[in-house]
Amino acid sequence: MDLIVHLIRLHPGIDPADFETWVRDTDYRTCPQLPSVRSFSVQRTATPGQYFEVIQVSSRADFEQDMHTPEFKGLVAAFDTMATVTEEFEGVRIDPGYQA
Repeated sequence: MDLIVHLIRLHPGIDPADFETWVRDTDYRTCPQLPSVRSFSVQRTATPGQYFEVIQVSSRADFEQDMHTPEFKGLVAAFDTMATVTEEFEGVRIDPGYQA
């Protein structure tokens, strides 16, 4: 499985509480409709208005297919009104990893 990490910065004037509500109510709820997404989470950083998201996908190619769906395009359109991705990292986990 591949991992994608996005560093995110809110646009000026966007209330972090509104963004976080959208993440919980819309972003997270849409994930099951994207077959390539195995896990997804958004993390708040210590710097106000900055976040990062970690997306675990079956493959980058599968994720790119999902990017053409109406569901994904709707997420992007809403996200773009609130924030911007400032950096993207991709990688493949060295298995097995650790999880308690």
